[in-house]
Amino acid sequence: MILDTEQETLPREELQALQVRRLRATVERCYQTIKYYRDAMDELGVKPHHLKSVADVQLLPFTKKENLRENYPFGMFAVPTDQVVRIHASSGTTGKPTVVGYTRRDIRTWARVMARSLAAAGLRAGDRLHNAYGYGLFTGGLGFHYGAEELGVMVTPISGGQTQRQIMLIQDFEPTGLSCTPSYALNLAEAAADMNIDLRKLPLKVGVFGAEPWTEEMRYELESRLGIDAVDIYGLSEVIGPGVATECIEAKNGLHVFEDHFLVEAVDVDTGQPIPYGEPGEIVITSLTKEAFPVLRYRTRDVSILDPAPCRCGRTHVRMKRVTGRTDDMLIIRGVNVFPSQVEAILMQTETLTPFYQLEITREGNLDLLTVNVEGSPPLVAQGPVAMERVGHKAQKDIKDFIGVTAQVVVKRTGELPRSEGKAVRVVDHRKKQK
Repeated sequence: MILDTEQETLPREELQALQVRRLRATVERCYQTIKYYRDAMDELGVKPHHLKSVADVQLLPFTKKENLRENYPFGMFAVPTDQVVRIHASSGTTGKPTVVGYTRRDIRTWARVMARSLAAAGLRAGDRLHNAYGYGLFTGGLGFHYGAEELGVMVTPISGGQTQRQIMLIQDFEPTGLSCTPSYALNLAEAAADMNIDLRKLPLKVGVFGAEPWTEEMRYELESRLGIDAVDIYGLSEVIGPGVATECIEAKNGLHVFEDHFLVEAVDVDTGQPIPYGEPGEIVITSLTKEAFPVLRYRTRDVSILDPAPCRCGRTHVRMKRVTGRTDDMLIIRGVNVFPSQVEAILMQTETLTPFYQLEITREGNLDLLTVNVEGSPPLVAQGPVAMERVGHKAQKDIKDFIGVTAQVVVKRTGELPRSEGKAVRVVDHRKKQK
C-alpha cells in the first residue's frame, strides 16, 4: 500500500492550516450532535466559528474520563448507533467503562495511522508481526492487527498468555516484529531463557511496545535480551487506541504525534493552563478526524514534554518525550510524589537486580510505608541472603537520594513475583483495605 506519509513532513504552516480546517469541522459536529459538548461550550460562551487558529483550541472545554462515564454508554457518540461498526471499551476497574465507537471510516483511519506507526518503527510490507497484545474490548490487539495488515505485514494474532507456546511460534514462524507490553516482552525473554532458547539468534529485529510506562533502562534490557530495536508507541482507547504517536527507529528519541489526526497540548496538571514546549505537563488531545467518537481537549492524565524540533528522520510533527507516568498512577508517600517509573529506573541501574518489581503501600497509624519488592539476578541469589540484603540496602539509599522517599527494598528470589501476560501490576495499594 501507499501510506499518506507526506502529511508527516508538512511545513508547520501547512500542517496548522490543515489542523484548523479539521478542528472547526470537528467542533461543529460535536456542538450539533453531542449534548455534553453543546452545554459545555454554551456555558463558556464559545461557538464553533470562534476558532480561527490552532491556539483557539484553548477556548474549548476539557473532556475528562468522568465525563465519558457520566454519558455511558453512547451519550458521547456523534453519529447514530446504526453507523457504528465496532465498539471498544476500557476495563472499567474504577467504575463504568468508557465506551468508544467507530464508523467504517474511523476503522480505516485507525488502520492507516497504525500502519504509519509500524512503518516508523521499521517494519515494511513482507515483514511478519507476532502480535501478543490482547484482543477483545482492549484496543491493543485489533489496533496492531489492522495496522499491520494495512501495511502488508503478515500477522500472527496470538494475543496474550500461553507463553511457552508463543516462544514455539516465534521459533517456527520467524517473525521480524514483536508487539506487546514491555513487561510481557520481558516475560517472553525470561521464558525463552528457561527453555534454553536464545531469541537473539532468531529473525526478530524490532519490538513495538506500549500500553504501560517504561524507561530507557527497560529499553536497554529489552534490546539486549531480545537482540532487537525496542520502539515506544502511544495511544489510548478514548482517542482512537494505539497509533496516536510513535517513535521512529532512526532516532528513538520521542514519539511523533500524528498531528494531521490529533491536536496535542501540554497543560498544568493543577490549573489546566497551557505549558510551553520543553516543560513537563499533562497531555491533552483533540481528535481531528474521528466520526463516531470525537473528543475535545481530552485530559489523558499522562505526563510528558512536547518537543517541536524536526527529527533527523524528516518528520516535522511534534514529539512527545517518553511518558514518565500518569497523574492517576502517581503515589504520594509522606508528601513525596512518586511515579513507579522513577523507581524502575533506579532498580534497573543496579546490575544485580532484574526488571521484575512491584510496589506495596501500607499504612501504620498516619504514616504511609512503601515496600519495593524486586527480584535479584540468579548470580546475586546464588550468593545468598546476606548479599541480597546488601544490594537491597543500596537500592533503598538510591531511592532516598534520587526521589526523596524512604522505602524498604526487599530482594526476592527468581520467580517470586507474578509475571505479566498483559499490563504489569506495578502497584499494590493496601491503604484502602486498611481504612
